[in-house]
Amino acid sequence: MRPVAARGTTAAGAVRSAARVIAPLLLALLAACSDAPGETSADLPPASPLLYEIASADGTVEGWMFGTIHALPSGAKWRTPEVGRSIDAADFLVVEIAALGDDAALGQTYAALSTSPALPPITARVPPELTGQLSGLLARGGYSQDSFATTETWAAALALARIDATGDPANGVDRALIADFKGRPVREFEGAAAQLGIFDTLPEAQQRAMLAAVVHDSETARRDPARLQRAWMAGDAATIAASTREGILADPALHEALLAARNRRWAAMLVPMLKQSPRPLVAVGTAHLVGPEGLAALLEAQGYRIRRLSPPEAAPATPAP
Repeated sequence: MRPVAARGTTAAGAVRSAARVIAPLLLALLAACSDAPGETSADLPPASPLLYEIASADGTVEGWMFGTIHALPSGAKWRTPEVGRSIDAADFLVVEIAALGDDAALGQTYAALSTSPALPPITARVPPELTGQLSGLLARGGYSQDSFATTETWAAALALARIDATGDPANGVDRALIADFKGRPVREFEGAAAQLGIFDTLPEAQQRAMLAAVVHDSETARRDPARLQRAWMAGDAATIAASTREGILADPALHEALLAARNRRWAAMLVPMLKQSPRPLVAVGTAHLVGPEGLAALLEAQGYRIRRLSPPEAAPATPAP
């Protein structure tokens, strides 16, 4: 039982690659392991990532929410003064997965969930009209058609989604924030096993729909792989909200399982935290914050006041779908 690896990858490298697959998944649905050719931090707009203040009905500040991205080019400068003040003021951090630095444990979790014996060929798990595009994607990633013989369909989809992605997970905002909170509590909404378990328990039909969406959209993503990185850096809530209705998230069942249901669970966990005296900085993938099903809207429905801090004149937290 071992994680998926491209030909020529060492066993240790395979575990590290698997661990990077486990980075919180939505928005940059699986960042690549290295910067794309020609991609630099200079290509990104000035920093204004989505940061919200959470206040009770009487205006008392109860915490903050920061939309993260899980891979960026080296040298990307995303720490605005507002972000820095929120990091300093928060008593504890809440993330999707707290142990992002433990590559060995993350790789073992991935390997345990992602492999099964005697699976159909990967080409048999997509519609016939996508087999040619799948072959091209496999070739770009250095995979053969036998590379996924024991890899479950959801894990194959995630591995293939990384091929044309940009940025380096070592520069992920989640990892940087966890380091910032050394000496302060770090809590998690899911953890690696629970997050990957969401994919692992999808019915095979939904896993194949996920794989088909990754293959179908691969050429579009390849033409502008940094689109969501630019939207994240600019705090473009409308573009990020639109991304939650594209690709694999355009499938209603996958949208519910991978985004909407998770947001509801997290909101139910977050409300009790906000009622206590210590104030959290909630740092999750930006796609989880925006739109009518996002955490900002769900907290507003609970009576909280959500105000964007960077920049003050920005659009509301919950743009129309």
